[in-house]
Amino acid sequence: MGIFDSMMGNASEVDTSKVEKELTELFAPSEQVEHAYKLIRDLMVFTNKRLMLVDKQGMTGKKVEYHSIPYKNITHFSIETAGTFDLEAELKIWISGTATPIEKTFNKQLNIYKVQSVLAAYVCE
Repeated sequence: MGIFDSMMGNASEVDTSKVEKELTELFAPSEQVEHAYKLIRDLMVFTNKRLMLVDKQGMTGKKVEYHSIPYKNITHFSIETAGTFDLEAELKIWISGTATPIEKTFNKQLNIYKVQSVLAAYVCE
């Protein structure tokens, strides 16, 4: 991920083993990280049991909020691919009981179809 992508808020894929080590205390027994994406300091983590959103707050990032979304609570999702002049792809996820979707932006180099495939594998079971 280039510095320009970081400044623009685009996400890129990160090593799942590093994410597992960082978040090990939060995992349920037999829970494993399938895919993880970094958005500047924040993380979007797809495990075999849930979607986790890690929101690092403040100047130092020491204060962290962890959102845990069971896949069964995801009512629907959409992707918008990057176009010729549009450098970003977008993922929207709707959670039951909320009207506003969670929105994440990905750089053009990331395969948005892969992210959608991970969601589909768990949400459509």
